[in-house]
Amino acid sequence: MRLQFIVCDMLMLPVEHLQRSSPHELVLTDLSASLHVEPVPLRDRIQQEIDRIEGEDPAADAIILGYGLCGGATAGLFSRTKPLVVPKAHDCATIFLGSRERYLQEHETTPGTYWFTEDNVKRGNALKGWLLGDASRSDGINAQYEEYVEKYGQENADYLMEALGEWQSHYERGAFLETGLATDGAAREKARQESELRGWRFESILSDLTLIERLMNGEWDKDFLVVHPGERLVMSYDDDVVKAAPVEPASPQ
Repeated sequence: MRLQFIVCDMLMLPVEHLQRSSPHELVLTDLSASLHVEPVPLRDRIQQEIDRIEGEDPAADAIILGYGLCGGATAGLFSRTKPLVVPKAHDCATIFLGSRERYLQEHETTPGTYWFTEDNVKRGNALKGWLLGDASRSDGINAQYEEYVEKYGQENADYLMEALGEWQSHYERGAFLETGLATDGAAREKARQESELRGWRFESILSDLTLIERLMNGEWDKDFLVVHPGERLVMSYDDDVVKAAPVEPASPQ
């Protein structure tokens, strides 16, 4: 099969590793994790890529997504002409942990966990850099603030930036998802330092990459949702996390 793969760049290290052994032709499109700041823009950006792929690659057999529900950001996505396949996952942490069951166990044990990965430490993005105290990325934050001012006004922009800056107080653990694929321990050490700086307990947790591997290998069993043309991805509000529903007809003009 020829699979178009739209993936969050937090997953790029294992994706590039697993791509070598996949039996299928995979065409990668990676999107910045900074798009998670606002769920609607992330949804719009993924939908733009789906629409582009449909127009540019009619030979693709399916479009697969390296995303979970991600706070509702993927709800509403659809493809007009190709199957759209997504893990039944809450977010990238579920994908790294290998199952919803393991994710829920970790969440129940320590709900206040900030998840670090090799890619989100080394690649970073402007907003994450600001939240974690990286002054070298202030230009990106200024641009984000100016965008909020333009969209919502200065008072609302000030509130949004303050709220985004307060996220750290809700966490008690920094957990580094260890894949065993890195050539050094630099990212783990950086994650440990950032956790200690904020008074979080630090842990290194072994990843299980079987979920992302099965997605890339076309092994789409009960742990995956296949959204067919004429359907859209929606929240399921149960253990499956996501489900397919009919595409709503366009409103009359």
